[in-house]
Amino acid sequence: DTATVRGWLDSGSHNDFERLFVGEGWAGVGFDESAGGQGGGLLELALTARELGRAAVPSGSWLQSAIVAPALATEAEVLTSAVSAGEVTALAVRSDRIPQAAPVQTFGRGLHGRIPCVLGAAQARQLLVPVRSGDSTSLWLVDRAAAGVEVLRRPLLDRSRDAADVILDDAVGRRLDVDADGLIDEMASRAAVLVAADALGACERMLDLTVEYSAQRQQFNVPIGSFQAVKHAAAQMLVTVESSTSITFYAAQSVEDHQPDRATHAAVAKAQVTGHATELADSALTLHGAVGYTWEHDLQLFYKRANLNRVLFGTPTAWNERIAASLPLIPAPA
Repeated sequence: DTATVRGWLDSGSHNDFERLFVGEGWAGVGFDESAGGQGGGLLELALTARELGRAAVPSGSWLQSAIVAPALATEAEVLTSAVSAGEVTALAVRSDRIPQAAPVQTFGRGLHGRIPCVLGAAQARQLLVPVRSGDSTSLWLVDRAAAGVEVLRRPLLDRSRDAADVILDDAVGRRLDVDADGLIDEMASRAAVLVAADALGACERMLDLTVEYSAQRQQFNVPIGSFQAVKHAAAQMLVTVESSTSITFYAAQSVEDHQPDRATHAAVAKAQVTGHATELADSALTLHGAVGYTWEHDLQLFYKRANLNRVLFGTPTAWNERIAASLPLIPAPA
């Protein structure tokens, strides 16, 4: 319930929630049983993300684990430890951009560079750092507690997620023997789907709050929900929720099944769902009136979450550009 969630957020620490989340087995959803998980795939992870968004609970660490799982699949020991103990490996990229190689240089096994605004970095046990060198990309595992690693927290308006700047100063890392470019593309698609699913859950909750409030708040001795303008706004919110549901879970299954157009499907989910989620949040705020702006009302939890989801791992504009780049150009008729 939101009273419990507020207690977690007010404490400034997500540890209590994360211990509960891991203890009840939720951290293992979407991970193979051989790695200590509960089974399932990206579709099950998307269903989990939807519930996390619906409750506005802390989710940055879980989201990172769900995103980087493919890169750790060949690192059985790392993945098993992460799933069973809830230890986080964070993808060290700017959390407001589509995942790509970080501004980091390598000298031998030492990594040098500053990566701003990394989601969940302060809670991570390890960092997965994508490094671009010439025409090739590599992935490096770096221990969060290693010498030469500094993590500086950044406050976010949405207190259910946390971010930090990562500074690497001759930090020792281990290069993974993987197809780094392919894995970064896959992790980007997973991030797009899971953030869209989180936004969907937040939208569902904002719609419920708005309908409930519209039935209680009265003007001219009648509920405001009886006014046509309010009905139309609520109906549009419902259309957003229903369409977002179809888009999100179709994209999740497409990425899980390695469909040829999975990257485009994921991009559509991120661009459309998170973009319209902020419009829905604005409508919910308008229909709540002044009370919707207050700290005491629960709407502010989901409003902030929806707005962060819009930019988390890339804005709708950035993902729409990726969609456009993937489509064939058809000459205009003469």
